[in-house]
Amino acid sequence: MNSTIRISSGLAIHGGVGTLPVGEMTPAIEAAYRATLAESLVAGHGVLERGGSAVEIVVAAIQVMEDSPLFNAGCGSNFDERGVITMDASIMDGSILDAGAVADVTGIRSPVGLAQLLMERSEHVLLVGKGAEAFARKQGMEETDASFFHTDRRWAEMQRAKGRVGGRPNVLGDDPAEKSGTVGAVALDGEGRLAAATSTGGMANKTWGRVGDSPIIGAGTYASTLCAVSCTGWGEYFIRNAAAFDVHARMAHGGATLAEAVRGVVFDTLHAQVPGSGGLVSLDGDGRVEFCFNTPGMYRGWTDADGQPHVDIYADT
Repeated sequence: MNSTIRISSGLAIHGGVGTLPVGEMTPAIEAAYRATLAESLVAGHGVLERGGSAVEIVVAAIQVMEDSPLFNAGCGSNFDERGVITMDASIMDGSILDAGAVADVTGIRSPVGLAQLLMERSEHVLLVGKGAEAFARKQGMEETDASFFHTDRRWAEMQRAKGRVGGRPNVLGDDPAEKSGTVGAVALDGEGRLAAATSTGGMANKTWGRVGDSPIIGAGTYASTLCAVSCTGWGEYFIRNAAAFDVHARMAHGGATLAEAVRGVVFDTLHAQVPGSGGLVSLDGDGRVEFCFNTPGMYRGWTDADGQPHVDIYADT
């Protein structure tokens, strides 16, 4: 699916392409997803209304989803093969091409908040593991008990993944929800600045130490003066194809529109590499929003010119 929406300034988000199958999406569960997506949009738009930057907008929006057990980021993140939750996140300020990212972190309530601090208070772009956690403590971020992140749903998904593939993370034919959960946001602020950010708990039953595309600038996240992009899907394929940066490159060097660029990445590049399933949300400097995914659905939303939130889940909505 590829859809275009026009906004003057504002926000668009995704909650991953790992949507529940239509038959498992009860009215109550759907209402919960829609409510949280709307809450995320309202939080981000509130920052915009107060004159906040695009960076601040995407962080505010993502933190709502990180605090929700519904999404595979922050609270509700997937477990690795050891039964441990590790999280990744990144952020990029397109106006100055600055970025921050963290990977393999535990006990950090808002990985995207830590990525923002790294971007703003460090000369580095990417910190991992204990080093990233030490940086968080130096910046005054409180550690969060592991119980905050634990959900029975993700534990069950990890057990199913172990039984299905004998310890190997995931292969073609596995449940896409076990390898596609991510949250992300793109924003255009009142000064015309673009930003993008992404946060994830990674694949269910992932190999200890595995890092996907979400904290990799140019793979899962990218922003410039032309566009802002946040991706979701099987990360290895997004890394191999520098998917987020490729959207920018097609526009900057090939003269493509945003719609042409994202469709080329998602359908011509990723979809051709089975099982390179996934999608992305993107926004250009003229306020065009593009949602593009080659899966049955993607949790997603945007704010209109009046700041009203709009959310969708499946491809036919």
